[in-house]
Amino acid sequence: MDGRYDPAEFRNWNDAAPKVAVGMEGAPGHQAGAINPDGSLDLEGRRGGYSKVPTMGGFDPMTARLGGLWDSMLSEGRRWWVTATSDSHRHWREGGSDFWPGEYSKTYVLARRDHTDIMDGLRHGRIFVTTGDLVSAVDVKVTGSRSRRKAAGLGQELVIRPGENVTVEIRVRDPQAANSAGQNPQVSRIDLISGSVTGPVADRGTDRAPETKVLRRFTAADWRRDGDDLIMRHRIGKVRSGLYLRVRGTNTAELEPSEDPAGENPWGDLWFYANPTFVTPRL
Repeated sequence: MDGRYDPAEFRNWNDAAPKVAVGMEGAPGHQAGAINPDGSLDLEGRRGGYSKVPTMGGFDPMTARLGGLWDSMLSEGRRWWVTATSDSHRHWREGGSDFWPGEYSKTYVLARRDHTDIMDGLRHGRIFVTTGDLVSAVDVKVTGSRSRRKAAGLGQELVIRPGENVTVEIRVRDPQAANSAGQNPQVSRIDLISGSVTGPVADRGTDRAPETKVLRRFTAADWRRDGDDLIMRHRIGKVRSGLYLRVRGTNTAELEPSEDPAGENPWGDLWFYANPTFVTPRL
């Protein structure tokens, strides 16, 4: 991260054009910076091409750090989404630091196969991102105890009566197939993260949301399988104030993503992130 933009600028952009400035690149391109053309590892190479701040599990610290910039934007109630790109200039086999588009990083948009709906999905956060084909589908369904016919998913808002219980159902597809590296990574853990929606911040330069927390860490002992799908649920009792819920997962044993060292093989450190669902109590 070269410090070209600060949190206040993101807020200013979103305020000025809330239907245009709707998010940020959650995972940078240039993820093959540590791979030599012969496939060996360059022990000095770094993922993401960042000169000052290392990526964390391949993701920008603004995304990966729990209670960091992304959460500080969401805690204001901002609809601020993350995507992932290849930023492919020159492939690693040709001496560059890039993967082909879709070879490593992928942004999935829940949309029909037409341009208008894809743009609508991007604008409204119906998005999840993954690296290394760790997952190929993520579905989050949030329901209230008094309004079970209503459900909200990625990028959406569920309005409930104050004091309702809320149930979160997460369904993730862990494809039993090889990725572009010829590997079949396995999801080892999925985290359900929650943050309080407290409204505009006094310090527009802040990149912290200290109330953000991991509500639940799911492992194989906690989910059930339906083919390639992993299904899990969590109940939140008596919700009286606004919050958001988001999901991430990994093939590693790291409880929180750590800074990526020089020379790291990107195929061994994979994560996915789903954009949030908001829950708003209202009389």
